Amino acid sequence: MARFAPVERAALADLLLEVGPDAATLCDGWTTRDLAAHLVVRGTRPDVAGGIFIRTLSTPLRRVQASVAARPWSTLVAQARRRPVWALPGALDEAANRVEYYVHHEDVRRAQPGWEPRALPADLSAGLWAGVRSRAPRVLRRTPARVTVAAPGHGSIEAGLGGDPVELRGEPQELVLFLLGRQAHARVGLDGPAEVVDHMRHAHYGI
Repeated sequence: MARFAPVERAALADLLLEVGPDAATLCDGWTTRDLAAHLVVRGTRPDVAGGIFIRTLSTPLRRVQASVAARPWSTLVAQARRRPVWALPGALDEAANRVEYYVHHEDVRRAQPGWEPRALPADLSAGLWAGVRSRAPRVLRRTPARVTVAAPGHGSIEAGLGGDPVELRGEPQELVLFLLGRQAHARVGLDGPAEVVDHMRHAHYGI
């Protein structure tokens, strides 16, 4: 499979320069400056980046990220454009970063007026479907229904606690955005009992 993580990272950096440091993103409470700082810290400071996942490290992470965000915008974007210092070799790096950079690219794109979904290369869609397959059972594990997550041409996967059937369907790129908390900006179909559908559209999904 082709490597798309560096392509998405470069396109995201180009878009950050285009929209500037104070543009909106889909990340709650973050401007583009905050998002760029997150990418720099994630890629260069593994000693504090664990605060993304570990609550006890969240204070050092916030402190370092605020310091990074204060850098000149052109410098900050140039640093976000670089390959993470901890990057794994080849396919492992691609698997670790493909979804990250695709989603953050869309976080900026879809926060701007007049956005439309992109037509993605087939290999990238297939890679994002792999991300859906790995995330759906974990993200939807507490959903009070038997959820079928389906992407045309890619297959389907079952998730949820069981019970009434629900179908979540769309292109892999839309499904991965839905499962990472961007439900309001993901163009998916969602059919099932009204209360379960409402729960899924407003649940706090993501990390």
